[in-house]
Amino acid sequence: MTPIELEFLGTGTSGGVPLIGCSCSVCRSEDVRDYRLRSAVMIRDGHTQVMIDCGPDFRQQMLRSGQTSLDAIVLTHEHMDHVAGLDEVRPLNYHQGGEMPIYCTQRVESRLRQQFAYAFSENKYPGAPELVLHAIEPGKPFQIGHQRWQPILGKHGTWPVLGFRIGDVVYLTDVSGMEEAEMDKIKGASILVVNALRHTPHVSHFSLDEAVVFSRETRVPEVWFTHISHQMGLHAEVTATLPAGMALAFDGLRLTGA
Repeated sequence: MTPIELEFLGTGTSGGVPLIGCSCSVCRSEDVRDYRLRSAVMIRDGHTQVMIDCGPDFRQQMLRSGQTSLDAIVLTHEHMDHVAGLDEVRPLNYHQGGEMPIYCTQRVESRLRQQFAYAFSENKYPGAPELVLHAIEPGKPFQIGHQRWQPILGKHGTWPVLGFRIGDVVYLTDVSGMEEAEMDKIKGASILVVNALRHTPHVSHFSLDEAVVFSRETRVPEVWFTHISHQMGLHAEVTATLPAGMALAFDGLRLTGA
């Protein structure tokens, strides 16, 4: 099986880093690892290129990565920092000559049809993004090109959120809890990416300590934390304190599964 490559297009929380109006040491840092666009990743296997989430930094992320095409976009949930960039797929519609496949749950689809009503209207405005929705749900793996995707259901406060296992790579974002049966789907993976918002607890995201405990329970040997706020602290300082095999991810980082 062709190895899975994961590229972090963004590792920040909903406000990104630096945060507008903030002058903390993180927001003023000159370390490029402290500059974080909204969370999203690219999944590649040499044949198929899929993006997980499509937030408001989508255009900048694609240009910075040098990514010129996409086979699909998979959405974890419907919050704006994960879907607001869908209008920006229009250049890909033109260059690729067709609709962009969007994989999401029924709940997310309902929100997209409201938020982007102009893209789903019977009398579409010329130039509207061309999106075709594919329903996915927890417990049912699906295929995109050469890639087999296993949904993993997490809790985002009181909201459902999907993570995914592709090969031996697991990507989870905006998670604050998970049932044991879903955690079982992570076992045997070689790379785990999971959100860690800040040091102090949050109602709908893992704190760093909670993410460390969760990661240890999965027994995955290589762990990277994402969806990080400026409240976390400087990348270099925080990473130096983490257990072996764990680190803060940063924009532009590329990983390859075993």
